[in-house]
Amino acid sequence: MIQGSDFLTIALLVALEGLLSADNAMVLAVLVLGLPKAKQRKALRYGIVGAFAFRSIATLLAAFMIRLGWVKLVGAGYLLYLVFRHFSGSGGAEERRTPPLAKPWLGLTAFWATVVKVELTDIVFAIDSILVAVAMSPKLWVILTGGILGIIMMRLVIGQLLSLVEKYPPLVDGAFVIIAWVGFKLLVEYLHVEGYIGFEIPKWLSLGLIVVIFTVAFIYARVDEQRRLRASR
Repeated sequence: MIQGSDFLTIALLVALEGLLSADNAMVLAVLVLGLPKAKQRKALRYGIVGAFAFRSIATLLAAFMIRLGWVKLVGAGYLLYLVFRHFSGSGGAEERRTPPLAKPWLGLTAFWATVVKVELTDIVFAIDSILVAVAMSPKLWVILTGGILGIIMMRLVIGQLLSLVEKYPPLVDGAFVIIAWVGFKLLVEYLHVEGYIGFEIPKWLSLGLIVVIFTVAFIYARVDEQRRLRASR
């Protein structure tokens, strides 16, 4: 039976998806930067289809998802590797801030390899969102509706991030600092779930730090752009 509270729950799930996916959006935006501009949003559109399918299946298997703590460990390792590769390059700042071209992977073209990486990354971040949704409502249609609307909202956020990074290249460095924090946070979450440590990072602290890092990077990028404009005159 449909109740008015169901729609309130859906609205809360969409809001939570937006909050929990702030780090996800930044990571996915960076992953597609290596594609030609015309294909970046296309890769994200294909990613939506895969995300819908995965979220639907994973919601039905929520009890199993709880035991997938190792996914966070793998995700943390991959994200920290991306950060190391970015900042350890031999080129200068200009070269570092130019995203490397996407490359073929596992027999896939560069485009489809990027789509697969986007989907695998979404799986890592989806676990928290799914478990929160299941805890908020026992109704499958409520969980799926909230999750789908949340994914759409997240993809819109990614589109805006892509536009900002294209306009202000120094934001690429800021994005990778955020990715480093996200990788560390996933590692801490894994250690907490497995019982190795007795604390975890609060969601408000994680989101707040992401906002601070992005704001500082954005201000620096604006100042850098103005400096370049003055130098070119």
